[in-house]
Amino acid sequence: VHRRYKHFDWLYGRLAEKFPVISVPHLPEKQATGRFEEDFISKRRKGLAWWMDHMCSHPVLAQCDAFQHFLTCPSTDEKAWKQGKRKAEKDEMVGANFFLTISVPTGPGAGLDLQEVESQVDGFKAFTKKMDESALQLNHTANEFARKQVTGFKKEYQKVGHSFKCLSQAFELDQQAFSSGLNQAIAFTAEAYDAIGDLFADQPRQDLDPVMDLLALYQGHLANFPDIIHVQKGALTKVKESKRHVEEGKMELQKAEGIQERCNIISFATLAEINHFHKIRVRDFKSQMQHFLQQQILFFQKVTQKLEEALHKYDSV
Repeated sequence: VHRRYKHFDWLYGRLAEKFPVISVPHLPEKQATGRFEEDFISKRRKGLAWWMDHMCSHPVLAQCDAFQHFLTCPSTDEKAWKQGKRKAEKDEMVGANFFLTISVPTGPGAGLDLQEVESQVDGFKAFTKKMDESALQLNHTANEFARKQVTGFKKEYQKVGHSFKCLSQAFELDQQAFSSGLNQAIAFTAEAYDAIGDLFADQPRQDLDPVMDLLALYQGHLANFPDIIHVQKGALTKVKESKRHVEEGKMELQKAEGIQERCNIISFATLAEINHFHKIRVRDFKSQMQHFLQQQILFFQKVTQKLEEALHKYDSV
């Protein structure tokens, strides 16, 4: 199926509204902000691919009716699209009502230790804050390094190449036959440095840009968690208040137990989301770091090959 950005935007809105304790990462930007429109479109396409991968990897989001409609409705069937869209928009199990659809373990000992839950959530809050700070720092560093490769490094290598070329042109003024081999070798070295400059300029597309794309996706996740944590913290606060009200005779025990049960559901859902986040984080960053290092190795192999080719030109001088 083919989908336009407006369809992604609609899906994002439905998922974000329906699931209060599930992180639906923000979509890539709609408007072009890159150097060239083609660069922007390519970057957004990659960002949407990452986004879809995260949606498909989530055990709840992937099974949601709105998401299934987005995935399976034929692009050419406008009537079917509108019918599915209206159905999704009429869904009443959104926001707080979503928790009514969750089943959790029951019976003696099945409930969560809310003090332990609070400790885990606080730990995750500290983790996301630190991850957000380090992601911002890495994104800034990678962006700056990519800029230097595209402009500074390319320019410097090609300046060296130009200087070697000038030297070879000067040597060509010597008409001795035994000089020609050296002149050609130096001219080839100049071409090698020029080519290495081009390799530097192109390299960020291969390694740093994918890292920054992943960081952008995760910054979207990290921006969601304060609201998710707020929902869970609010539920815990209500449990504490209800216990105090029961002790003071201001609330019936049955009502307090209902509040505790609801908090239990919210806590199970929140901890499940935290666990899922860590699993995909390990998966994604492992894969991306492997890709980054593989591309770095290939890059320096190409640079080495250019230099070795230039070196061999002097063997017959």
